[in-house]
Amino acid sequence: MLHDLANEASLDGLAGQEYRDRIELIEKALTDAADADLSLPELSTWAVRHPDWNVRRLAVETLGARFSDDPGAREAISEAIHDDVDWVAFTAIKVAGQRRIPEAVPHMIRISGWPSNFTRPAYARKPVGCGAAFTKDALLRFFGSTDPDELRKLENEHFAALHAQVAAARREPDLRDAVLIPAGPFIAGARVQEIGPFQMDDTDNPLRVEELPAYFIDRTCVTNQRYAEFLEATAGSHEFGHPDEPDGKDYTPAHWHDRRFNDPAFPVVGVDWYDAYAFAKWAGGRLPSENEWEKAARGTDGRIYPWGDAWDNSRARSVFTAYGRDDIQDLADLEELLVSTTVDWPENPVVPADAHPSGASPYGLLNMAGNVWELTRTNFFTREDMAPYFKGRSGQDFMNRPEAFHVLRGGTWTSPPVCLSTFYRGKDLLTDRHNEVGFRCVYDAPTK
Repeated sequence: MLHDLANEASLDGLAGQEYRDRIELIEKALTDAADADLSLPELSTWAVRHPDWNVRRLAVETLGARFSDDPGAREAISEAIHDDVDWVAFTAIKVAGQRRIPEAVPHMIRISGWPSNFTRPAYARKPVGCGAAFTKDALLRFFGSTDPDELRKLENEHFAALHAQVAAARREPDLRDAVLIPAGPFIAGARVQEIGPFQMDDTDNPLRVEELPAYFIDRTCVTNQRYAEFLEATAGSHEFGHPDEPDGKDYTPAHWHDRRFNDPAFPVVGVDWYDAYAFAKWAGGRLPSENEWEKAARGTDGRIYPWGDAWDNSRARSVFTAYGRDDIQDLADLEELLVSTTVDWPENPVVPADAHPSGASPYGLLNMAGNVWELTRTNFFTREDMAPYFKGRSGQDFMNRPEAFHVLRGGTWTSPPVCLSTFYRGKDLLTDRHNEVGFRCVYDAPTK
């Protein structure tokens, strides 16, 4: 009977009083245990998948009234908190509070914030709608307190198992060749509009002061030798992969078998943003933000290059040294040279990751100008951390989406000096794998 009443086809043509009468019949059937011929899995599916929102709402109420001890029912109620129709979500929130459903707590905290915060007398408040009010009430019902200090204790107890799980999965940072960048401000952004014959727009990275906490960063780019350790340790596992990485992602670099790029001492190239993300997580770190990268490259005094303000051809691997040319006068000359590049020439485009010690940054980091571009976790357009969401789509589907482009820093072996400045911002598609691009990692510094 209930299946027939709530069948999508039978509901489709109903309107006005006829529709309201049908919903009342469904409600009565769900309330009457003898008439509710729905299995618990079916009812849970109705709560989150039924096309009619009133049916979803009634299914959530029924799950709470009859099956709140069942894990599957609690999971469905928690999912219904995010329903796109307000009264389905509000019903799920109210049920979660009344039945004290533990699985719903993190879902509700995402809506209202932590109870130990919003109950504090000095906490900044603004008028809210029904959803936030229902959520706050439900959380306070769940924890059974309105005292902020007691709530903090109860929150910690509730999430203790999750904290332990996260702690167990946390990797110790690989600091064997990392440098500490002290906390404090630094001068960021472009100081000049012209470097040599090449122009740049300083509005892309305006001059300013940025403040950063302390952090560690790799002294050199990740080398092929170090990346090989990652490939061996993970052995095809995707434990450290980004949730958005393509299915079946292969972390093997595109140029892994190219003799011009695969020397163990060379920086690893032919990796995309997802590869670098997975390596950094495996190493106990993350990709640097562009501000973290820039401070490490230039120190605090706003210098143009890692070593100072004057270009010096001997301190970095650039288009001049990789191609053995010093007569490149402008963009036309540069492009004429670059289109002559082949799969075999130039023969020695990159140098070891620890080359050019005279070009070190103020903190002793090497090759932050030239050799290979370096990936960051910063989105080129939003300047926020990358948050890709393209799983299951091909590159041509998202190659024009701003969310798909990360910032590159430092220039590479095909670059003129302007790209090797500490403030130049390059960009790349997160799935591209170039022989001009590598990366280094940053790691949290201990807090006192």
